[in-house]
Amino acid sequence: MTTWIIVGLIVVIALIAVSMYNGLINLKNRVDEAWSDIDVQLKRRHDLIPNLVETVKGYAAHESVTLENVIKARNEAMTAQGGGNPEAIEKAENALSSTLKSIFALSENYPDLKANQNFLELQRELTDTEDKIMASRRFYNGNVRDFNTKLQAFPTNMFGKMLGFSVRIFFEATESEKAPIEVKF
Repeated sequence: MTTWIIVGLIVVIALIAVSMYNGLINLKNRVDEAWSDIDVQLKRRHDLIPNLVETVKGYAAHESVTLENVIKARNEAMTAQGGGNPEAIEKAENALSSTLKSIFALSENYPDLKANQNFLELQRELTDTEDKIMASRRFYNGNVRDFNTKLQAFPTNMFGKMLGFSVRIFFEATESEKAPIEVKF
């Protein structure tokens, strides 16, 4: 009788451990999938930027510093993406977003560029990509929240670290992006 109780307890504990492990694996895979979605959109953005820069070059040749900064930021973002470190990728991508704003500001100074069909199409594509990146970041952060909550909740927190799971980092805005926007007329 005692043997059956001990065997029953071992089976119940094993089933709980398997359930926790499978739950963590499921959430880990969802976080990885969400990161992959961000990665796809960032690649799309990186592919669009050279076309945008080439279009602007034809109209604003003496704005080479702005264009060089955009290309430099793009290259740094691609390098960071190759490294796979989410914090470095986030920092490089946020810097790239800042430099892209300067290209769109240039269009205000060049009416012909502003009316150029290629520029307008590239601008629409880039805006669409930026929207998709934001949606992918929200999806990623939601999955990170679910994973971290499961990993930190009892009783999973007792076994999660032993099984090799660790808390994931949220994709957050930089301090410069959090600052209030200054509007001047």
